[in-house]
Amino acid sequence: MRFLRFVVIVAVVLGGLFVGADRWAVGYAEDRLAEKIQSQKGLVGSAEVDIHGFPFLTQALSHELEQVDLKLKDVDAGADGRRTRLSQLDASFHDVKLNGNYTGGSAKRAEGTALISYADLTKASQTGATLTYGGQPGKLKVTATVDVLGRPITRSVISTVALVDGKGGAGGKTVRVHADSVPGEGIPGIESAIRRRTDFDRGIDDGLPAGLKLTALTSDEAGVHLTLTGTDVSLAGS
Repeated sequence: MRFLRFVVIVAVVLGGLFVGADRWAVGYAEDRLAEKIQSQKGLVGSAEVDIHGFPFLTQALSHELEQVDLKLKDVDAGADGRRTRLSQLDASFHDVKLNGNYTGGSAKRAEGTALISYADLTKASQTGATLTYGGQPGKLKVTATVDVLGRPITRSVISTVALVDGKGGAGGKTVRVHADSVPGEGIPGIESAIRRRTDFDRGIDDGLPAGLKLTALTSDEAGVHLTLTGTDVSLAGS
C-alpha cells in the first residue's frame, strides 16, 4: 500500500509538472506568434492568439495544431492605394500546419468576421460625406453637402452597402455604398453631383490574411460587419 501510494504521488507530481510545462509552452508560443503577426504590414493595433488543444507539446512536435484563434485590432486593409480601417478582425484557423522554424504556417480552412465602424467608413469614403446606420441591416444613412448652382445644400440619403466583385476577376470583393435614390434624380448634373459625394467603392482584400476572402456583409448600429472564409489560409507567413 505504501508503494502504491508513492507511485500515485509521483504520478500526480509528474502530471502536474507536465501540465505546467505544457501551459507555459503554449503561452510562449501564443505570445511569439502574436508578435510575428503584429509586425506584419497593415496591422496598426494589437494581436491576440489562442491555441486550442491539449497537450500542446505533442501538437508542436508534429508541427500540426488543431485550431488557432486570432483577434486583431485596427487593421489597415485596402486596394488600389486606398485604405480602410477594420476596427476588429476575429478569425479561427483549423488544421494548421506549422513551418519548420515555428514562425508561421497555413490552415486547411478558416473563417472569421471583421467590423468597420461608421467613423472609419466615413474616413474611407474620401468624399466628405458622413456615414451612419440606416435603420435596417444593409442600409446606411449618408449625409453630404453639395454645391448646386453655386449654393451649398446638405442632404441625407439612404444607401445600400453590399459586396460586389472586385476588379481583375481574381475572386476579390469590393464594399460598395450606393444611394437608393437621391434628390434631383434624373436631372442632368444634379444626380451625378450628389452621387459623387454619396457613392463609392472600396476594396479591402489587401491586408487580410492570405487566402481569407470576403463572402458576406451586413450592417447594424455598431458598423458594417464582414464575413470571411477561406482554404489554405496563411497564418503569419510560411
